[in-house]
Amino acid sequence: MSEGKRDHPRLILHNFITPEECKELEFIHKSCSTVGYRPNVFSTTLSHLIATNSPHLLIPFVSIRERLKEKMEETFGCEYELFIEFTGLISWCRGACIGWHSDDNRLYLKQRDFSAVCYLNSYGKDFKGGLFRFQCGEPATIAPSAGDVIMYTADDRNIHSVDEVTDGERLTLAMWFTRDSSHDEDSNLISRLSQCSSPEFPLPLPASANMYWFSPHQNANLNTGFDICVARLHLLGFGIHSLQEEDRSLEASEQLMGPIQLAKGGELLVRKFTNVLYALQVVQFCNWKASELKTSKVGYDDVEEVKAMSQPQLETINTLNAVFLPDKGLVTTTFGCLCSKGEEKDSLNLTDVSSAITSWEEYTCKLLKELLSSLPQWKTYQTIHKVESC
Repeated sequence: MSEGKRDHPRLILHNFITPEECKELEFIHKSCSTVGYRPNVFSTTLSHLIATNSPHLLIPFVSIRERLKEKMEETFGCEYELFIEFTGLISWCRGACIGWHSDDNRLYLKQRDFSAVCYLNSYGKDFKGGLFRFQCGEPATIAPSAGDVIMYTADDRNIHSVDEVTDGERLTLAMWFTRDSSHDEDSNLISRLSQCSSPEFPLPLPASANMYWFSPHQNANLNTGFDICVARLHLLGFGIHSLQEEDRSLEASEQLMGPIQLAKGGELLVRKFTNVLYALQVVQFCNWKASELKTSKVGYDDVEEVKAMSQPQLETINTLNAVFLPDKGLVTTTFGCLCSKGEEKDSLNLTDVSSAITSWEEYTCKLLKELLSSLPQWKTYQTIHKVESC
């Protein structure tokens, strides 16, 4: 650590996370996130991934967590002392901000010794506003690019704030580290994984509906807000058609928990998805891997995959939109025009999504295989670490 930073111990690293790692974590967040802990903030925690039957999505975090922990210990001279207290993907959207504070400024946060903020997208390109500022010391202001990391002590030597985000979606991987083994995140995650590990192919299962309902300033009014999963699909131009619309006994939120189809431009994808979270993961995977998938789609037969929508089907989609997207303008306002450009909305079609399902399944199976092969060692050592395949 350079001279002059001892009073405010911190380190800025550029390009610490690769562009591909940034994009993969963005895919995970945009297909799994829930309402966050502050207004206009969305989050994806590792425990939430396990709870929604997507434990395999922990694998992309493993190498990054290890590298960050090693660098943190090396930088602050505490080798073999630290435990990871929390790992989460956090996105800040228009209106999100936080004033001056330290990361251990509450009694229930006193176990936090060090903080790391990893930027997964870039200031000025993907979002506006949202600058990270330190109250004292240098550098005072951080205008991040994707792959950059800020490391600092979590105490009052590094009081900081985040300016209000004015456009787009500011996406970070946030991690906190502790010397207190009783707050070790890994042992808790491994315990949860031990209860749900299964060789069967994992289809995501949505959490309770209120975890996906966003309202401005966390207002519970269902007439002003939107369902995050439906909104993420809407931003890419897709609507949803429920196959349970004739079951009058179901609550509105339950329509998303059962079989659905995707719609776009007056057409319907014949393929049925078990629930909205399954459909969202496939669509976001398709968006992430679009260029690769278009190259590999040569010769794909999609003749019977897409059909024209009937009037009753269109009415069902409009009814669901009225429930889950009562204010479409709020979706664009919240996520920002930088994240919902017309070309992105028009870049994917239903046949793209249909042809991506096999690749998504292969990706999922690969991660699941790695998770199941790693779990015995994770249990033995009570740490989540990279396990070399035999």
